[in-house]
Amino acid sequence: MPSSFSGKVVWVTGASSGIGEALVKGFAATGAKVILSARREEELKRVQKEAGLNESNSLILPVDLYNTGDIEKAYSKAKEKFSSIDILICNAGIAQRSTVVNSKLEVDRQIMELNFFAVIALTKIVLPSMINRKQGNIVVISSVMGKMGIPGRSMYCASKHALHGFFEALRGEVFKDNVKVHIICPGYVKTNVSVNAVTSDGSAHGKMDAGQEKGISPEKCANAIIRAIKSGKEDVYVGGTETLAPRLKAVLPSLFSYFVKHSEFH
Repeated sequence: MPSSFSGKVVWVTGASSGIGEALVKGFAATGAKVILSARREEELKRVQKEAGLNESNSLILPVDLYNTGDIEKAYSKAKEKFSSIDILICNAGIAQRSTVVNSKLEVDRQIMELNFFAVIALTKIVLPSMINRKQGNIVVISSVMGKMGIPGRSMYCASKHALHGFFEALRGEVFKDNVKVHIICPGYVKTNVSVNAVTSDGSAHGKMDAGQEKGISPEKCANAIIRAIKSGKEDVYVGGTETLAPRLKAVLPSLFSYFVKHSEFH
């Protein structure tokens, strides 16, 4: 694992499980100082302990990302503890399993609020300090679905597409300030993302999809993300053969459309 992050302050949202948990442990192994955020404080404490972190090199920072005021308070606490954020990793999010016709509008708004607007709010709060210091990394965990539309994931895909538009524009605005923007597009990773996905009425999907079950481990995904940040890569696909789908769409759009139209929604 690279050691160039030693002493760097890394803020990870969605740190209580899955990719976020693996990122906390991965960065801790490099000697970084880590801020762990999610809603479940007890799980954050578990991850902190398992990562070998302590009160001096980490901060448990529960936050409700649906509440901009809560995000601002969390940032104030982070600054009080560590002065500045070197790497912001926007990982928290929610998936979807519902058709357009059945999904309630309030559920669509919930997905967009967490997957897009919360990320924007957090970025806008942290960004000015990075610009002033002329250094920083903003890492956005998107998805291969940020590059294509898949039946049953309409608003999830839309929220991830929105991230690409926003952060590609931001990348062009801040590169002269030495602020780097990385967009990570995982494919199938074996986490509970499909278990926790919301259905048409907002209830949990409650089961792991076959793709997720066969996906790469969160640790393998996290290691790839950390390497990408170290090497300065801007757009990164992480996963198996499913990461080829956006490239198929770009090269053979008609064939891709055929597969989408004939895919079976679960």
